[in-house]
Amino acid sequence: MSNNLKICLFLFVSTSLFAQNKKSLTVSIDVNKKAQKIDNFGAAGAWFSEGIGKNWPTHNREQMAEWLFSKELDSKGNPKGIGLSAWRFNIGGGTAEQGDSSGISDFRKRVESFLNPDGSYDWTKQSGYLWFTKKAKDYGVENLIAFSNTPPVQFTKNGLGYKTDKDYVSNLHPEKYAAYAGFLATVLKHFDEEGLHFKYISPINEPQWDWSHPVGAPAKQEGSPWRNEEMAQVVTKLDSALTATNSKSKILITEAAQLDYMYGKTGGASKQIQAFFGKQNPTYLGNLKNLPPIMGGHSYFTDKGDSARIAVRQHVADTTSRYGVTFWQSEYSMLADGYKEGKKGKIPAIDCALFLSKVIHDDIVYGNAAAWQLWNSWEPGSADFDTRYYVIALNPANKEYTDGTVTATKNLWALGHYSRFVRPGMQRLQVGRNDALTPVAIAQDVMLTAYSSEKEIVLVTINYTSESRELKPAISNFKVGKEYDTYLTTTEQDVNMLHTKAQDAAKGIQIPARSMMTIVLHKK
Repeated sequence: MSNNLKICLFLFVSTSLFAQNKKSLTVSIDVNKKAQKIDNFGAAGAWFSEGIGKNWPTHNREQMAEWLFSKELDSKGNPKGIGLSAWRFNIGGGTAEQGDSSGISDFRKRVESFLNPDGSYDWTKQSGYLWFTKKAKDYGVENLIAFSNTPPVQFTKNGLGYKTDKDYVSNLHPEKYAAYAGFLATVLKHFDEEGLHFKYISPINEPQWDWSHPVGAPAKQEGSPWRNEEMAQVVTKLDSALTATNSKSKILITEAAQLDYMYGKTGGASKQIQAFFGKQNPTYLGNLKNLPPIMGGHSYFTDKGDSARIAVRQHVADTTSRYGVTFWQSEYSMLADGYKEGKKGKIPAIDCALFLSKVIHDDIVYGNAAAWQLWNSWEPGSADFDTRYYVIALNPANKEYTDGTVTATKNLWALGHYSRFVRPGMQRLQVGRNDALTPVAIAQDVMLTAYSSEKEIVLVTINYTSESRELKPAISNFKVGKEYDTYLTTTEQDVNMLHTKAQDAAKGIQIPARSMMTIVLHKK
């Protein structure tokens, strides 16, 4: 073959591939073809919140609350906040009162306890945490969720908020199961009486980790391992305590440290869906009054590689379906290096935001998650690079954390494309595509999820490519009006979720390169 012929063939193939890549993506959406019902999108307010809620300038705290909780629009129609529908509050174990003797090196990760050593309660504790929780209520956040990382230190075997032995056994003293359950029920009852209702209580966090540090070695945070039989015991005690106090709060289990522990793995806290919802198992909990058939798991460390990430979530969906359980993704941030996707050096904020969006998409589409909750709302760091742990970047003015400034990151708006527009009770819809891409190929292309209510259809799109793409939605069994709204997040724009009104979505919608866009189609 001559060189000229080779060049012509190369140009022909390249042009054909370019034309194929630029082809419109048509998605078919039938409102009658439903997937799971969405319950909530949320975030946690743990760590750092105590000092901020108590001491930082009011305008900064108010701005943080508005970013997270507001559903209002500004004068141009741009969202003021991401309208979270769930907020997670950490019931502390008393390590803050222990000070340096707690063994937890970072004072910001020590947490007060409402329970005093003499058995009385001090409800002035955790006022910084509660400032944000009360703000969540004031903004109308639908789900307040209380969670505990450790029992109160006076109930633990070693008097600490973490383990000193690496034995993967609970740190709760065997004689204190009822006391721990009673403590949680008392906390919930108090706040109910104060008008602050926690819809859910999560008594166990990441039971698979050992949470151990040798005596004298610095610990990172409160935590305890739990075996399945220990979890069954404490949940049963908590169910009785909630019944005794006429509580309307429901129990969430098990906050699995990785999604694959929910259906597989080995050890004392493995195969948890089967353990707690398989009727033949001695740890079966499906008959408890205050325990709904919901399993919480964390997407940490199962996010590296498109194929592996999708496969894990498909396993979660298959197993929860088999046992009649609803899956909630209840904690995630980019703890491991999967978010880098092979990149070196500092990762730009938009790349972190796009990867976060991809994980949310996969948890919902392949894991069938009915809820998605972030860890963590804020941490110290840059708003421009490596925003892997947070949606709001903190810039403390001093090491005592008595003052500081805050900056919204692209992650905030990435989560907001879901939380602001996909409201509790909306129905996810099946989506057909004209490109017939595999799930792994979609993960590097344009990802899309669709949701419906009586009055609108919401499309959340993620353009992972470096080119603008045209989207054409084909809607069935829903009369769509001509006018629609888009909300866009890109690298360049100063407004982090720019609103635009447009006409006739069926003619095509341009999705800019490396962007997230939510499209709201209104009923005619």
